[in-house]
Amino acid sequence: MENGCLSILPGRIEYILQIHSSDDINNNAMIPVGHFFPPVFIPAQRMSNQMPSSYLGKILLRWCDQCHTPVLAEQCSCGSATRAVPVTPPGDARPAFPADIALINSIFLDHFGMSVVSDGQIVLLNKVPDNDRMDEVIVGGGVIGSIRYIPKKRCWEPVPRPEACVLAIPKKRFVVVDDSAVPFIHDQGMSVLAPGLVSIDDAVQAGDEVFIMTEAGTCIGVGRAKVDAATARLMERGSIVRTRRNIASQVVPGSATWKDAVRANSAVITRAETAAVSFVSEVAAAYPLPATISYSGGKDSLATLLVVTKALGKVPLLFADTGLEFPETYENITTVSQKYGLSVIRTNGSNKFWETFTQEGPPAVNSRWCCSVCKLAPIAALVQSQWGECLSFIGQRKYESLSRAQSKRVWRNPKIKVQLSAAPIQNWTALHVWLYLFQEEAPYNRLYEHRLDRIGCFMCPSSDMALIHMIEADYPGLWKMWEDKIVSWQDEKGLPADWVVSGRWRIKDGVHGKEGRNN
Repeated sequence: MENGCLSILPGRIEYILQIHSSDDINNNAMIPVGHFFPPVFIPAQRMSNQMPSSYLGKILLRWCDQCHTPVLAEQCSCGSATRAVPVTPPGDARPAFPADIALINSIFLDHFGMSVVSDGQIVLLNKVPDNDRMDEVIVGGGVIGSIRYIPKKRCWEPVPRPEACVLAIPKKRFVVVDDSAVPFIHDQGMSVLAPGLVSIDDAVQAGDEVFIMTEAGTCIGVGRAKVDAATARLMERGSIVRTRRNIASQVVPGSATWKDAVRANSAVITRAETAAVSFVSEVAAAYPLPATISYSGGKDSLATLLVVTKALGKVPLLFADTGLEFPETYENITTVSQKYGLSVIRTNGSNKFWETFTQEGPPAVNSRWCCSVCKLAPIAALVQSQWGECLSFIGQRKYESLSRAQSKRVWRNPKIKVQLSAAPIQNWTALHVWLYLFQEEAPYNRLYEHRLDRIGCFMCPSSDMALIHMIEADYPGLWKMWEDKIVSWQDEKGLPADWVVSGRWRIKDGVHGKEGRNN
């Protein structure tokens, strides 16, 4: 613990403006080519984010207080009305697996002496814009705060909301204010000033996140300490805590399982599957080409596999093997192909990757030559030799990025014109995908259970430093091989000494690139 920041070797803890109607999820039109805690007062004021939010589609996340589960409709399958969960756009929330929950609790326990997630609760994570990695934590249908990664310190910090006190009470890093100061802090969002301070926990350091409590033990706000505890006690005037404003959120604790969530969303899942299967059938009929499924080992391509096989039967899998995949991904390819009896047609882009590396250096988020060299070109050559032309169903979703939100649902990539691509689950959220996989008991990549939220090459430059540091810890052999390569490039080109360790290798100076589309 350093300066209120939890240092974790992030290994396994056993471990943007387009609004659509909710009917979009059913759009299959073809596009040519109990414990008691003291009450908590939640001010209905908006939190100012560090980075702008992006709307990629209507936020569908809601909550059923009867079933204690997330629901993607205004009515739960139990018949109860649901309520909206006020998450930050794009709102593509995903399940928190046990390793994620262990991390959340360890961060809050270390910083505040409180575990915020009890056994048996469904927890969601919602990635929000930040300089590196930040996830909102949803428990009981409300946002109880966020966890943020600090790359320079290689640590996580909690960014709490008052709602967290519905679940637990902080044992450290809190301040207590005089009752006369409560209306100014709670209602007007004013800072905690020295005259209104009653007490401050010894652990508080300048820059720490703190809870603001009343003398009766009620949380009325959260914020960041401007001074340490010892200094605060000597102050007669001035600001001690800068209060942070948040969107109001309702937390109703309760136990449930993901099987319960699947039941609560049964009608939603059925509608989504029916629409996707219908889309696949119509596209296949309209474009009578050999059908394939682009499979990456990720959740979206697995969901796509399920709907395509229900529509068309057995269809071969196209796997663009870069030679830079995680071991678990190769394992998943084998497991999935065997379970569903599907052949795997794979390309090998490993040699091309290293040949290009010697000329260009490492790929960067704004110069992703790796996608063209290791995926698109090999796939184009394979399709040309195998069929001449094919139809590939791809696990693309609009909630992933602006470019995908703006993409057609049927298209041809100019770099791979012999492949006609179609996206059956374009309008699904991540939660649609996960609920569907849970319902179908599909063998998803076990990397998701180890805090990865997207599957790709282990050294993908689009990864945040939180993930890179985790991979460095969990896969030392893989990472050492990559680090040796980029250190050699750094030395050869006379780049700054911190070019590798700071992650600056992920950005290529003077280049304005476009996002690559993973197949």
